[in-house]
Amino acid sequence: MDAALTHWINSAAGVSPLLDRIMIAVSQIGVPLMVLAVALQWWLRTDRPHVRHACLSAGLAFLLGLAVNQVILLFVHRIRPYDAGVTHLLIAPSADWSFPSDHATAGMAIVAAFAMQALPRRTLAFFIMALLICWSRLHIGIHYAGDIVGGAATGAAAALAVRLGYRENSRMDVFATSIL
Repeated sequence: MDAALTHWINSAAGVSPLLDRIMIAVSQIGVPLMVLAVALQWWLRTDRPHVRHACLSAGLAFLLGLAVNQVILLFVHRIRPYDAGVTHLLIAPSADWSFPSDHATAGMAIVAAFAMQALPRRTLAFFIMALLICWSRLHIGIHYAGDIVGGAATGAAAALAVRLGYRENSRMDVFATSIL
């Protein structure tokens, strides 16, 4: 089922050169744009300490999620879908294993961190961005759908761990959110 869903989504690759270029661009610059969008939240005037706490939580979840992925990659060696003949690859091949998707982990860590801080409009905006990034990874043929789901789960778990370990209004939080 995973391969079939991946193949179905990737079947649009190569049909429209414009769509392919857009999906490649989203895949390449989507996560850096999300990180920039989080960073820009730092200077908003509305509910500044709470939003800054959300920004720090998102950054910590992002880093923790990617660190967990590196551990998972030591044990799970899933070949890329283009190597298995499931997808048509639109970019250069990747040198590492397929599971889990770092892009999905990064995007969903940010989404989950903002969701756990009860910031619904920001959460929705980040969710749309993350969903587009995840879809682009399938469109360009670099991941299976299961890799995306696994990465999203890692990102959400990392955000939950940060939520449990990094409390708003703690001494560390008050210090960190008062910078700049």
